[in-house]
Amino acid sequence: MRLALYTGLILVGGYTCLTPALAADPTGDWRVADGVANIRVAQCNGSMWGAVSWEKQPGGRDENNPDASKKTRPTLGMATLIDMKKKPGADQWEGQVYNAKDGQLYSATITPAGADQLEIKGCVMGFLCGGETWTRVGPPIPLSTANAMAKGAPKSTGAAPKAQGTMGATAAPAPAAAQKSATAPAKPGQKGAADPVGDICLLPDIAGFAH
Repeated sequence: MRLALYTGLILVGGYTCLTPALAADPTGDWRVADGVANIRVAQCNGSMWGAVSWEKQPGGRDENNPDASKKTRPTLGMATLIDMKKKPGADQWEGQVYNAKDGQLYSATITPAGADQLEIKGCVMGFLCGGETWTRVGPPIPLSTANAMAKGAPKSTGAAPKAQGTMGATAAPAPAAAQKSATAPAKPGQKGAADPVGDICLLPDIAGFAH
């Protein structure tokens, strides 16, 4: 499956009214640079994590993973941003990114660029660095009880939240325009506008802090 750094396409509208207070919030759903997927970013047990929340072509598998036991796992719901910690004094988080194109982990940073773009940079052994920009398609995700206590949490039941990119019962509903933008990508490759991923902090790889 062509996850790579799962790269994306700029969408217009829906988030230009976000306040400056949200400008440095990397949580929410993001369209990757080539438009093939959305990545949901949430704070789980003190770190930022990201997982595939939508695919343009559904049914992808992690076929390039060097671990034979993971080659058939779905790319939908797969962790891509791994245990990213905030850098002191900067609106930047650093950790690892999983590249499904070659099945490898790389050092990476994420940096919000305003309210509606997220810059992703990854490096191999401190050099050969590359990056891209993701565009917001889902609102920031309020910290929920599940997000704060994700480690050791039970496996997600797969229940769909009312609005894509909003986790748990404590999350505030997004404005109508934001909900429309967030749910629109679900139509091409999924049944209806249902969200098959839900709270990524409850996904087994993230809840168990393993990849």
